[in-house]
Amino acid sequence: MSMALDMSVALRLPTGALFEGRATRMTAVAQDGAIGILPNHIDFVTALVPSVMTLQMADGSEAIFGIDEGLLVKKGHRVVAAVMRGVRGDDLGTLHDAVRTKFVEMDEDERQARSAFSRLEADVVRRFAELRKPHP
Repeated sequence: MSMALDMSVALRLPTGALFEGRATRMTAVAQDGAIGILPNHIDFVTALVPSVMTLQMADGSEAIFGIDEGLLVKKGHRVVAAVMRGVRGDDLGTLHDAVRTKFVEMDEDERQARSAFSRLEADVVRRFAELRKPHP
């Protein structure tokens, strides 16, 4: 493997990509503690915990993300993180507000989806019970 100055990074959500680009450094928090990843870091896989993920871009700027639990895979000069929920922020103050707003909104959507699924499941059970009844 050749020595690289940057790496390809993708941050994916169940609904699509939150970020795709190139970075010179990445920090994240795994189940066993904080990790720093450089382009020539050894390949590995780890589970992520809800935390702040940062990317140092080639132009010197920084991108920060509030993420939920997920999985990070580093292979070659490519890093892919798949997380349940995530938001991008401009700084830690706005990131905190964005995480609170977006995650609460997602929790409400999930609650509504679970409720709809429960109603659908109850209806299926009711219909099967009606099929078992003898018809005169």
